[in-house]
Amino acid sequence: MNNNQMQNQGQQQQSQKIKNPKTQVPQTPQMTDRDYINDMLTTEKHMTGSYSVALNEASHQALYSDLQQIFTETQQCQRDLFNLMFEKGWYSFDAEQQQSLNQSYQQYSGYQSQMPYSQGNGGQMSQ
Repeated sequence: MNNNQMQNQGQQQQSQKIKNPKTQVPQTPQMTDRDYINDMLTTEKHMTGSYSVALNEASHQALYSDLQQIFTETQQCQRDLFNLMFEKGWYSFDAEQQQSLNQSYQQYSGYQSQMPYSQGNGGQMSQ
């Protein structure tokens, strides 16, 4: 394989998408199913972020437990909406090259020993 072929193959790998066939929706000024689901997904993402902050700030155990249950239900709803959009081809990802994944893994693996709660000390802070 010559250099040009290798470059073309690399560019094709870089531009690959992870996706499903797109479900067609009408091009009208009215909101479509895709618009409604996207709006709900965006709302659920904001809600899970807000509930996360509320969980961090809750000082009363009963309130914390209620918020945690609501957070879990909201997070599951968000995940279900995401999966629906992905299944319908309305959500896609850029495929990443293995070399880039390996580099990121090596970079962040080196940080593990710097964390105060590393795996080898039973959950205790390093001193």
